[in-house]
Amino acid sequence: MNDKFVVIDIETTGNVAKKGDRIIQIGLVVVENGEIIEQFSSFINPEQEIPAFIQQFTGITNEMVTDAPTFSSIAPKVMEYLNGAYFVAHNVPFDLSFIQNELEMSGYDHFFGPTIDTVELSRLLLPTAESYKLYHLAEQLNFEHDRPHQADSDSEVTAELLLFLIKKLKKLPLLTLQQLKPMIKKFDSALEVIIETFINDKLTSAILKNDGQLEEFRQLVLKKQELKIEHEPYAEIENFQDEINEIETRLLKKFDRFKIREGQKEMMGYIDDALSTNQHLLVEAGTGTGKSLAYLLPGLYYAKKYETSLVISTHTVQLQQQLLERDMKILKETVPFSFRTAVLKGRSHYLCLRKFEQKLLDHFDDNYDIVLSKAQILVWLTETEDGDVEQINLPSGGKVFWNEVQSDATTCIGKHCSWFSRCFYHQARNRAYGADLIITNHALLFTDMTQDHQLIPSYKQVIVDEAHHMEEVASDFLGIKSDYFSFSQLFSRIGTIHTNDLLHKLFSVHEELGLNLHTSFESLDDLLNDLKFEIDDCYRQLYAVVVNKMSVAKNEVGRKSFRYFPNEMGGEGWRGIQEVVYRVQMFSNEVLKLMKKISDEFSLIEDELTFLQTGVITQFKSVHASLSEEKGKLEELLLQYDPNYVYWIEVDAKGARNATFLYCKPIEVADILAETFFSKKSSIVLTSATLTVKNSFNYIVKRLGLGDFGVTTKMIESPFNYEEQVQLMIPTTIPNIKDVDEKEYIYEIVISILDIARITRGRMLVLFTSYDMLRKAFYELKDFITNEEFILIGQGITSGSRAKLTKNFKQFDQAILFGTSSFWEGVDIPGEDLSCLVIVRLPFSPPDNPVFQAKSEKLKEIGKSPFMDLSLPQAIIRFKQGFGRLIRSTNDRGVVFVFDRRITGTRYGKSFIQSLPEVPVHEKPLHKLLYELKNWL
Repeated sequence: MNDKFVVIDIETTGNVAKKGDRIIQIGLVVVENGEIIEQFSSFINPEQEIPAFIQQFTGITNEMVTDAPTFSSIAPKVMEYLNGAYFVAHNVPFDLSFIQNELEMSGYDHFFGPTIDTVELSRLLLPTAESYKLYHLAEQLNFEHDRPHQADSDSEVTAELLLFLIKKLKKLPLLTLQQLKPMIKKFDSALEVIIETFINDKLTSAILKNDGQLEEFRQLVLKKQELKIEHEPYAEIENFQDEINEIETRLLKKFDRFKIREGQKEMMGYIDDALSTNQHLLVEAGTGTGKSLAYLLPGLYYAKKYETSLVISTHTVQLQQQLLERDMKILKETVPFSFRTAVLKGRSHYLCLRKFEQKLLDHFDDNYDIVLSKAQILVWLTETEDGDVEQINLPSGGKVFWNEVQSDATTCIGKHCSWFSRCFYHQARNRAYGADLIITNHALLFTDMTQDHQLIPSYKQVIVDEAHHMEEVASDFLGIKSDYFSFSQLFSRIGTIHTNDLLHKLFSVHEELGLNLHTSFESLDDLLNDLKFEIDDCYRQLYAVVVNKMSVAKNEVGRKSFRYFPNEMGGEGWRGIQEVVYRVQMFSNEVLKLMKKISDEFSLIEDELTFLQTGVITQFKSVHASLSEEKGKLEELLLQYDPNYVYWIEVDAKGARNATFLYCKPIEVADILAETFFSKKSSIVLTSATLTVKNSFNYIVKRLGLGDFGVTTKMIESPFNYEEQVQLMIPTTIPNIKDVDEKEYIYEIVISILDIARITRGRMLVLFTSYDMLRKAFYELKDFITNEEFILIGQGITSGSRAKLTKNFKQFDQAILFGTSSFWEGVDIPGEDLSCLVIVRLPFSPPDNPVFQAKSEKLKEIGKSPFMDLSLPQAIIRFKQGFGRLIRSTNDRGVVFVFDRRITGTRYGKSFIQSLPEVPVHEKPLHKLLYELKNWL
């Protein structure tokens, strides 16, 4: 094994060497025998100007490189270092392409030695890392990294990372290394010799056993699970309200400067009272109240006192994780008794070990992402006790692989499974039984409700955080969705007799076993082709009807919705759709009948089957169940009708001709929730920062069906001093969107955003209600920005998730972040990173939204105003969520600009301001507001 590694990092004038970008700094670290032995770094004169954006990003200016050497003058030194070494970089394709280009320009040959990419190696060996950016890894591993994006500092940290990763690779169990060895061949990094060396070292070593934390089972190495669940000893629980002062004393002792806020105490008292007296309670807790601890403490005391399980439900998995990782640690240091917490998520969150074992043996069509995913999971299994997909950072293609190995009810064989005693899903359920606190999410809460409470252990008390999402989540889980992609995935999985997919594998198993089912397989193959054709035709016809009915233009962006009534389908187009649905129904029934016949034949000899053969048959049964379910959904959506549901179709004008999506949802969920949820539980506490409209809970009480339950309502004010911390500014110079065309309106808001950004130095979040407008404004603003004075980040334009875009935004000094939909809530950017929030339009639901239309019609039928009773309250709650993005701590200061003149120019507009905390409101021409803003900031 070559033990010399040369770690290189460079800074450049741009991203593409072939387009003329050059190196401006190089950092180089030599690693031998497990330690750093030499370092070299230098600024480099690129013989061209450094763009302003790069200067801001790296801190390297034109002046700093003016007297620096050119690359050609240091090229011999670089070549000398690289001689006989591994070339190592954090993102090798980038660094190596620039080095090769500079070597070529200097008259030298390219580097042809082995390479190691520490991004790839980190993905393999740190499968649970949130991010693989160098500065995030340095932070996670506690490496000192004081100057990110400067090559000398970055190369040092990359060298430390390399040493850490090689040590970790060496420590992996022998069996895991042996299973990784064939996979590594498909990696970009040259790791084969290194792994081979480590395997040989272990084989020749006297100590081959894994440490006591690991176990080998069926050719996999797993972290040992604590299978026996001990019940916590009984504790004498005092009255919670009498204990609050003692709790605060313990908090102060354990967590310096931690003080229970008045609002927190108030909220704790209300929740304790509601749980003790079997009441339902609504609590709006202003931002900064510390509501997590305010409900966890009384909830835990109640659960311990009455020896019962209390359920905590959140909307997001992120909050679920936060409660487990942060708040539970605080509780353990605070309460004078031991307790047990369990996290329970939907089944698809958990790895099925039986499926994964089968997939390890299956190498058909393994692309890079699948190989990397398999390798990551092998390493992860030596670390995880939960097998929860939220813990592992799979590559983008790994999400498809996860669908193949996730736990699901249709393929689970329960206690007959060899892996049952180690099954992650069943272990999670076992841990939930008898736990004092069960932390789950709204999705599972409502899945449990729709499946006769079979998923979550019996409970009578539940605290629902982020409760403003309850109606929406309930509606989603009580609805139905169908699309071509769902069928297409199933057809891809099953394949044909002649492709290397499921049907071919099953046909091969049948031949191995000498069964006489050739005719059945050939008939099934033909029928699947017919069904595939009819399904495609069905969705194409639906697409055509919607595009014709709505006159959707090809240049329109995003999906368009078309509401329909299955009982009133008429016209030639609809008749054609009905006919094709009947054909789909006929072919589906034939396919399902034949699949069952084949499955039944295998079931007769299941004792003779090998592990791999059983796996193939189980997958076949899973596809049968999924196809039956998808067929049922399509029939319900197009051949049946329930007047209490709203039905609609969505198409993307720029999408494929079969890119059609069918939906139905209940128009109202209030009665369903009242009957199946609120009436079944002793006490339900609903909390959020946004439950009221103009300080009233009436809207949420009606929407959730709480009217007949005598629900208690309480408001806890935010501890923040909004009068001192926030200014609300409404420019009178921005026109009303109805008075000008869209192009002129976008021009006005873009110019205004730029003027404000120059005062706030970026640090701005701009919230839109329409992605189309966001996109147009983004590109127009990009054209106006000179010398790259601001970094623009746009949701749906800049690649990455909400979390990734938010991290990028924090990274730059002068950045502007454009967001819509999910950015109105759940984004947390405290401190100086965010000083300005711009709300472009008041967040009313689009009037053509089918669910909104159906709800409006229902309200009209009973003499109510759709606007006052639905549209306005919805928009106010959304507006409050958006407003809450700005102030996240007692030290934050900032300004909120509202560009929508309706907020003061209409009678209803004042309701938005009345629903906010007391803040100074300024309504003036923009130039006057900017003068005031400059002085205030």
